[in-house]
Amino acid sequence: MAGDPKKIRIVFTDIDATLYSHKTGRVPPSAIEAIHKLQAKGIKVFLCSGRNYYLIRKSGILDIIEPDGIVMMNGACVSVDGDLIYKYEIPRDVVDAIIKFSYRLKFGVTLIEESEGHINYIDDRVIEAHAKYGTRFPQPRKFPIPYDRTVYQIIAFCDEFDESLFLPHLRDCKAARWDEYAVDIMPSNSDKAKGIMATLEHYGWGAENAMSLGDHNNDIEMMQFTGISVAMGNAIPEVKEIADYVTDDIDEDGWANAMKHFGLID
Repeated sequence: MAGDPKKIRIVFTDIDATLYSHKTGRVPPSAIEAIHKLQAKGIKVFLCSGRNYYLIRKSGILDIIEPDGIVMMNGACVSVDGDLIYKYEIPRDVVDAIIKFSYRLKFGVTLIEESEGHINYIDDRVIEAHAKYGTRFPQPRKFPIPYDRTVYQIIAFCDEFDESLFLPHLRDCKAARWDEYAVDIMPSNSDKAKGIMATLEHYGWGAENAMSLGDHNNDIEMMQFTGISVAMGNAIPEVKEIADYVTDDIDEDGWANAMKHFGLID
């Protein structure tokens, strides 16, 4: 059962297919207007994405709206007013293990750091996945073992079968698939909800003060955590099932209509 809309002080929104439409290549104007109205009322708006800051900036979304903060890399880092208040790195042994599996099974792996990322192998799966989401793959780099940098997120460009071969061998890790040939790998105890918890602790608020909006697998934990959760009309069935409310499709003003449904804006 949904929480009390009158208690909402902060809204966490996924980006891809929730706030940013890949059909139109833009944020719907109605969503931009809704965000401005929320912020004018003192309700904070945070982006909550699997992307790192570099990819969020490259999307152009920060030229359109000014979020009060960003939960990045599926909750691994949180920025509030430009300052990092939370970081959760992936253990070095996990990074080294996925590199070894990528070479053995011949799939590309992107290792994402605080402000940049690198990929070790580019094939049609990598190209196709990035093309669908309007992003460019990062700078290729031969990965040394042991890996020599701090990593906050891993993306493996492989199918579910390859994932089934390596995931059980990654210590305390879980996966969130976002494409037929692309899956996020993260520690079992790290997800968007953890980044949201750090944000709420920063402000002295609780889960009942937060609303979340999402559409895919990596949004499930945050939607189960926040006081009110909204699934986009274009969300996958698993997300709609656990949401308090299912709004319209992203391209049918779903984001703004959700804010109106709960009375956060007129």
